[in-house]
Amino acid sequence: MSKTGLAEFLRRRREALSPDRVPAAAVHLPGQRARRTPGLRREEVAALAHVSVSYYERLEQARAPRPSPEVLAALGTALQLTAPEREHLARLAGYVPPDADTPRRQVPADALRLLDRLGPIPAYLVDERQDIVAWNGASAALITDFGLLPEEERNTVRLSIRLGATFCSAPADTEGAFARQMASQLRTAGIRHPADRILGELVNEYAAQSPAFAAGWRDHDVRPVPVLRKILRHPELGELELDRHTLLVPGTDLQLVMYTAEPGSPSAVALARHTSGSG
Repeated sequence: MSKTGLAEFLRRRREALSPDRVPAAAVHLPGQRARRTPGLRREEVAALAHVSVSYYERLEQARAPRPSPEVLAALGTALQLTAPEREHLARLAGYVPPDADTPRRQVPADALRLLDRLGPIPAYLVDERQDIVAWNGASAALITDFGLLPEEERNTVRLSIRLGATFCSAPADTEGAFARQMASQLRTAGIRHPADRILGELVNEYAAQSPAFAAGWRDHDVRPVPVLRKILRHPELGELELDRHTLLVPGTDLQLVMYTAEPGSPSAVALARHTSGSG
């Protein structure tokens, strides 16, 4: 059990839960009192979870013993946690044992066939460290020739640092959505693989470069973000507006990352022209 991690996660999720999302009748929220902190108060979460205030306070102070599965379920309901967040909570509480020291990197043959069949759609596979373990020709043509990179540089975190000004978030993104997504995914991987030294190095490396990543890491947000809008400033094609899709490959710990453009848009035309002969 990670008492500190559990305490931080509960506190961050409590602070992120707006009182407006909680029926007042369920907890008798004292709306008349001025709120000095964001989100719910500790006593409100305790009431929603049907536990004592003192016990919940000790949980957030990393002083309580491991909560029972029933208490964890009640806290998950009180804090309106998603399925990934509930799994994360169970891992922090020690009910799900850690995985192997390092992420599994075996790429199933059917996943490789899928990459090939995507043809002109740029796509690659990443493991839990965000290491790029396989890719198609279209993604190499669009981003970089991954085969020419040292293995340790075939990582979306390190590539985002190196290509930051070239491959950036869309103008409307003011919170560094990609960096926060990486924080979420590496946070989840770190709980699954607590002894993985390379994961820790990636976190420290990116946090030093990206305030958005550092903020996302502190927030303990582990909710997946399936689609992100990105801007690619390509040396030949100019500026492309692309959607970055992330899908879990069933039966594995791998994720499929694909880049598409709005059908009929100038970006879609340029992307299709550039990648059509790369498969």
